Amino acid sequence: MKNKIEKSFEDFSNEQIDRIIRMCWEDRTPFEAIYVQFNLTPNEAVKFMRKALAPKDFKRWRIRANNLGHLKHLKTRPNEVNRFKCSRQNMDGSTKGYK
Repeated sequence: MKNKIEKSFEDFSNEQIDRIIRMCWEDRTPFEAIYVQFNLTPNEAVKFMRKALAPKDFKRWRIRANNLGHLKHLKTRPNEVNRFKCSRQNMDGSTKGYK
């Protein structure tokens, strides 16, 4: 039997799944932005990443998110970080064409 969280993950399209994964990997994107766009709490985002990524990739992401946790939550962010994406980044999260 599937729990509530697993059922909600099935409702996302492939594009939405890719976008959530990219947002979780981005250092400047806080969990609050993910919640606003996809209604996933930080705990649900971690569960989503655990389900979506290979175990090795999830472990690498989790270490990165924990080490840069001060950027992943709005309350603990430094004041100089005032946007959630790079200036060279498109709205879809891609940086194609930049070196």
